[in-house]
Amino acid sequence: MSKIYYLIFPLLIFYMELVVKIACFGQVSLRALLYTGLFSVSIGLGCALLSSLWSFRVNRILSLVLLGNITLFCGSQIVYFTIFETFGTLYSLFAGAGAITGFWSGTVAGLKTAIIPLLFLVIPFILFLIFGKKYVPIKRQPWKALAIPGGLIIGFYLIAVLLVLSGNSGVMPVKFLYREAFVPNLSVDNFGVMTTLRLDAQNLLFGKSYGANDGQLPEDPIDPEEPEEIIYGYNVTDIDFDMLIETETNETVRDMHRYFSQVTPTKQNIYTGYFANKNLIWIVGEAFSSLALNQQATPTLCRLAEEGFVFQNFYNPVWSVSTSDGEYVTLTGLIPKSGVWSFKKSAKNNMAYCFGNMLSPLGYTCKAYHNHYYSYYGRDQSHPNMGYDYKGLGNGLEVKEVWPESDLEMMELTIPQDINSIPFHTYYMTVSGHLNYTFYGNSMAKRHKNLVDNMAYSEGCKAYLACNAELDLAVNYLIEQLEAAGQLENTVIVLSGDHYPYGLTDEEMDELAGHELEKRFEKYKSTLIIWSGSMEEPVQVDKVCSSLDIMPTLANLMGLNYDSRLVMGRDILSDSPGLVEFSDRSWISDLGKYNAKTNDFTPNVGVAVDEGYARSILAQVNNSFAYSAKILDQDYYRKVLK
Repeated sequence: MSKIYYLIFPLLIFYMELVVKIACFGQVSLRALLYTGLFSVSIGLGCALLSSLWSFRVNRILSLVLLGNITLFCGSQIVYFTIFETFGTLYSLFAGAGAITGFWSGTVAGLKTAIIPLLFLVIPFILFLIFGKKYVPIKRQPWKALAIPGGLIIGFYLIAVLLVLSGNSGVMPVKFLYREAFVPNLSVDNFGVMTTLRLDAQNLLFGKSYGANDGQLPEDPIDPEEPEEIIYGYNVTDIDFDMLIETETNETVRDMHRYFSQVTPTKQNIYTGYFANKNLIWIVGEAFSSLALNQQATPTLCRLAEEGFVFQNFYNPVWSVSTSDGEYVTLTGLIPKSGVWSFKKSAKNNMAYCFGNMLSPLGYTCKAYHNHYYSYYGRDQSHPNMGYDYKGLGNGLEVKEVWPESDLEMMELTIPQDINSIPFHTYYMTVSGHLNYTFYGNSMAKRHKNLVDNMAYSEGCKAYLACNAELDLAVNYLIEQLEAAGQLENTVIVLSGDHYPYGLTDEEMDELAGHELEKRFEKYKSTLIIWSGSMEEPVQVDKVCSSLDIMPTLANLMGLNYDSRLVMGRDILSDSPGLVEFSDRSWISDLGKYNAKTNDFTPNVGVAVDEGYARSILAQVNNSFAYSAKILDQDYYRKVLK
């Protein structure tokens, strides 16, 4: 019976890995099947061996505990992916368990959506619970009998690793994913949930997976439309990298000095200082996207989206810690580090390029607000460190505690007093647009139900628009107050989302878009509002860009002194090539799209590129991820900005 026992665990783990892959990705490649199968055999044999070393009773209990926990872990990852389209990390599961489970309605919705794969997932455990008893070793196995499974564990693991490390094909070689960079979605897709768990633990404990690519970055071409007689400078500061390299003893930091000294900075342009000395109101809207623009439900947002800077190809990628990472990317121009909560981790760092810290020395009164619990995602630590006087529900912002809370009420409680301090900068993280999109568990959707009742949409679409009607009222109130105070032309309003509305189904997003969205890239296409009452006409911008680019674009518009080499985003209005980077290392450039899941680059129609172009841009993307993580880990701004 013990020989059969050593087959059971590998088969059951491989089965559960397949359920996760099919539930989350819909298909499995032959290559991924091979890697996952080999790792599953090794892991399964290890579990079988571990539960063969004791008495029958202990072996039985241990086998159930191991299989039960693996089932529970795989199930939780399916639910997490169903909600966020990424996988939960160990840091999120332990350090931030409260925040993950806080939005219980979203969790319930995820469970409902994933109910069928969850049922398939639990079948092996039920069968093992009923029939597995007779296969469990009745006594501790002799050492000689354990040598064979022990050797097979090592053998299958080594075969899997050797095959992975020999994989050098495609734009992103699979060995890079295994050895250099921790990318949860691609790791689960290629190696399976259990191997990803091991890589995550390795990354969390040792923090060595930066995944940088050596070599020069592609040169930025000069915009042929720029008048030759105008010579613009660069957005740089006076940093003596040669001296820093010579005196630095930490090899990681020395490598950073070398890297940043070689990065091509962005040029200043005709929009440098365009909004200098103006007040700034910066809003990250919960789940705000182009799908929320509707003349009946959100007329004010529609107007601002059409009258200011109009970014035709703006994307808002989703990151592993959803809202918090979305804030982090938008406000810092850096990519969040996978496996941790980057904003919370940044709380003890020098965050010199956050706008509270940049504008306070210029005499601005800088405040930040969030109309949900003030300590959620550790904002009580990260946001004051950005230079803000920060308030949320529970520490001074007395909004009515409903779910979700009112954006309009937050504005009404803060704007009248804040606009009396000129110049001022106020940052808002809203919550009214949060899932679930129903009229029964969402107070904002219920509040504005009458506004959308006559629309020819399904309930989820109507509820989403109703939620955003609250944000629209808040922005309209803001404009009215600024106009009454005589500050409308002296104020810049910036608004983008933290992520796309993943609380909607694909079908509901298609419904709001009016056509079937391409799911790999198009569903992340969104709206960035940069508007001021002083603008006489809209400015059309065609370049591909993303939330990563907002901070440097805004810094240039306001004429702030910053070093563009030290952030990963690029001023959209500069002549630097456009690039959109996604959490799984997929990207969109001005010349085409790279899909990391399929490892394919597709040039735009009519565009021809060199054979090495895709790998060159991927190297740039990998460096963005790696050096963003190093900036966070090494508190780099404290070392380089004096």
